[in-house]
Amino acid sequence: MGRPTFDIVSHLPGLRRYARVLARAGQDADDLVQGAMLRAYERRRQFREGADLRVWLMAILHNHFIDQTRSRIASEARDQAWAELNPGFAIPAGEQAARLAQLRGAFLALPREQREALHLVALEGFSMVEAAEVLGVPAGTVMSRVGRARASLRRFEDEPAPHLRVVGGGRRKQAKGQADDPAS
Repeated sequence: MGRPTFDIVSHLPGLRRYARVLARAGQDADDLVQGAMLRAYERRRQFREGADLRVWLMAILHNHFIDQTRSRIASEARDQAWAELNPGFAIPAGEQAARLAQLRGAFLALPREQREALHLVALEGFSMVEAAEVLGVPAGTVMSRVGRARASLRRFEDEPAPHLRVVGGGRRKQAKGQADDPAS
């Protein structure tokens, strides 16, 4: 008997719904489904004839999510350790230092996929196609991630810089009867 036909398309709505439950964000859910579909295609020869295709696909989706979550946690721990050990630039003074620290925080707060794509394209100078090759995703996915990362950072830059306030060391209370002389 020949290989079974895969009617994957009819299972996409259910896979997307489950991916949204797992990922809690539409774009992440779509990436999750795309990754699961790639895994299913790569492992199509492992599908047992007579087995429930829907169950098999859902299991792949679930396992892919678990793998991504573990990978993300490990990557964030590595990123955090690296960021603490390697500031990567001379510390500027004053408000500029505070703003750069906030920008760095905004960059590190981006989802891992967006940080990776933006770093490769904006800092390393890779083309979208080269970055896609490095990340193992389609070029369109890299373009989308870079676009979302840039939009996030633009929103950050559009926010007014927070005002720094002096903590301690301000004017001392003057005793009654003292003049308001800055030299005293």
